Amino acid sequence: MRLAREAALRFDDGLSRPDLDWGYDALRGQARESVRKAAELAAPMLDRMTPAQVAQIERRLQDENRQFQRDYLRGNEGDRRRKRAKFVTDRLEDWVGKLSQAQRERVREYAERMPLLDEWRDRDRKRLQGEVLGVIRAHQARERLPELIANWERGRDPAYARALQSWRDQYFQLLMDIDRSLSPEQRRRAQGNLRRYAEDFEALAAR
Repeated sequence: MRLAREAALRFDDGLSRPDLDWGYDALRGQARESVRKAAELAAPMLDRMTPAQVAQIERRLQDENRQFQRDYLRGNEGDRRRKRAKFVTDRLEDWVGKLSQAQRERVREYAERMPLLDEWRDRDRKRLQGEVLGVIRAHQARERLPELIANWERGRDPAYARALQSWRDQYFQLLMDIDRSLSPEQRRRAQGNLRRYAEDFEALAAR
């Protein structure tokens, strides 16, 4: 609730890099605590799993990995960059309404320059999955799983970490450029969306 309200206040007068860094860090912090709590709740059950049940989890992860490959690794580089541009355009239009031709061109430029991270994402997902399965097989979920899950980036390939930072820098620059180009109508819509999210979170917290 506090996060949504502060975001609405921070972004009301336009985006800055400190604001975006704050939002990114705040969301990561929330995600870290959420997955830690979920792991703490699930750990006693996971420690009682039989080998057959663990094998079933492994098969499900393999299915998810195949779906990831279909969704993100299919097609040539040009196809994947066009798909990324469409994804970003759709998300921005959810917030501000239809983009102008100049704004769409800025998104296209971003999609052409951004590092393609999906192969790294695929390897990193499998790395973490393997570590989690190892903890479950050893019946050590209570002792090890919450910290492992909450610190998912530990053990990450340094090259992937550098590529992620490059992607984040470019994406934040895109957001700031789009923000500066918003029409009055687009800005009103974006501000309205932020305020509605803050109000929704407040209503949920009051229940």
